[in-house]
Amino acid sequence: MLTSTLRRLLGGKRDEEEATRSPFQATRPFAGAQRLPASDLIFRLKSWPQLPEEGRTAEIYRMLSIMSSQPVNRGWLLARCRMAPHQLDRLLLKLVAQGALEVIDPGRFGRIEAGA
Repeated sequence: MLTSTLRRLLGGKRDEEEATRSPFQATRPFAGAQRLPASDLIFRLKSWPQLPEEGRTAEIYRMLSIMSSQPVNRGWLLARCRMAPHQLDRLLLKLVAQGALEVIDPGRFGRIEAGA
């Protein structure tokens, strides 16, 4: 749910006609590429968000601090934070809505072939 909402907000789906007209051929996924699982979206903090009183916890500050220095995916966050998945999804959606979070979909990029 989070992934589809974020992709819809960020315009992650393009029709094939638009994709073939793109002048940036090198950044388009090649035809044989398989989509990565939705949990592989990558998050990076662009700016410090406005947090409500209940969101000002050591756990959230620690997570935001890590996200400000390195991009992380949802699975990494779930493995290292004590938040329930639905709480993490709500927080990520709030951060995206504030414009504080950059969301990178690695499925948009083609795989690098060996020997290339």
